[in-house]
Amino acid sequence: MNVTPISHLTRRRFLKQTTATAASALVYPVGIRAAQSKDKLRLAAVGVGGKGWTDVNGAAQGGEIVAFCDVETGDIKRKGGFGEAAEQWPKAHRYTDWRKMLDKEHKNLDGITVSTPDHMHAPVTMTAIHLGLATYTQKPLTRTIFEARQLTKAAQNANVVTQMGNQNHSKVEYRQLVQIIQQGTIGKIREAHAWTNRPIWPQGINRPAGKDKVSSGFNWNQWLGVAPKRPYLNDTYHPFKWRGWFDFGAGALGDMGCHIIDPVVWALELGPAQSAQYHGPKPKPETFPEWEIIKYVFPGTERTTGSEIEVTWYDGGKLPPRELALMPEGTELPSQGTLFLGEEGTIVTGHVSTPKLYPEEKFRDVQLPTLDQVDHYLQWTDAIHGIGSTSTGFDYSGPLTETVLLGTVAARFPNTKLEWNSKALEFTNLPKANDYVHAEYRKGWKVEGLS
Repeated sequence: MNVTPISHLTRRRFLKQTTATAASALVYPVGIRAAQSKDKLRLAAVGVGGKGWTDVNGAAQGGEIVAFCDVETGDIKRKGGFGEAAEQWPKAHRYTDWRKMLDKEHKNLDGITVSTPDHMHAPVTMTAIHLGLATYTQKPLTRTIFEARQLTKAAQNANVVTQMGNQNHSKVEYRQLVQIIQQGTIGKIREAHAWTNRPIWPQGINRPAGKDKVSSGFNWNQWLGVAPKRPYLNDTYHPFKWRGWFDFGAGALGDMGCHIIDPVVWALELGPAQSAQYHGPKPKPETFPEWEIIKYVFPGTERTTGSEIEVTWYDGGKLPPRELALMPEGTELPSQGTLFLGEEGTIVTGHVSTPKLYPEEKFRDVQLPTLDQVDHYLQWTDAIHGIGSTSTGFDYSGPLTETVLLGTVAARFPNTKLEWNSKALEFTNLPKANDYVHAEYRKGWKVEGLS
């Protein structure tokens, strides 16, 4: 279904009306429309291919998909997509411009899923919040620290139900890990490590020269959205390789940090980091490095041994020293995971895997807590109905995203310890780093509160 873009005047009026203030008359109290009706929640989706396909189907367990939007209407080699969504929800209204969809549909919606490249998370989500819609937004919540702070404030002011798509927060394994640590099984924690096998896309590269003809059924301008204009190149940005580019993604750290750093922040009840320092290759002008080691320093908590605690992140094949884990000979660290060093021992947890305590003989009789399964999507849709609450609402996932994104700024300044003032939202010892806390949106794409 092809949609004619809305006029400049209509778009300008729409954005002005919908983003002027989170406390405007457009904001509806939490769950009012859903809770007062026995009907299913009425949900929309922005992005229905790849991870968006997973998200829209996850949300559909607890509601009816009445509208969806995707910039790609042609055949593509990935899960789901525009055509498959049209077959699965033939009565749903179809759009290629999310602004037009929200303009037309918002009065009949309860919530929206946002599953775009990172650079479009905040613009879509902020607009939905100002329209009083519950939002389920993929991780990382935003591409910049400023956007994360602004979404957190807006969601709180609007009193809408929110959830970030770090679905592993709800998995039994991570919840077991957090309980074990908070029960003091290995004593207080003196340091922690987190790592991923990403990137599995190009990083540490320069922009290729030239341009290609835009694929049929793909709206390149809509895909660019708030990002600076650039020529289209086949298989360089869309549909998968955008994560490595500064303008569109947040690299391996942005992709997996909101999953793997999450249990560290959660278990240790960490507040904002006070510094971040990157070690690795000098980044190219437009892409994240091939690999990273980033050392965060946080103020200590009642879960930690000292006044400060260091948390180290690794990606691109780098790992913490194996000997730190106290694992038996012949046992290797998982390809992705966390390592906690406590007063009495260590815990190693592969990404969404059962926690392992070491030395084995010391903790052989430790019983892991028995926990119920939790569906991250149903948790969100239930909360819209006023049943329970979300576990990674923006009050939690906004600050978590800020912490993760500190590392993406640090990665531009090798071997430089960046001192961070979270309250002021600024780096105090290197003013140039503050240029990357906030990004200006492209002309015609500005959203009140973000640009």
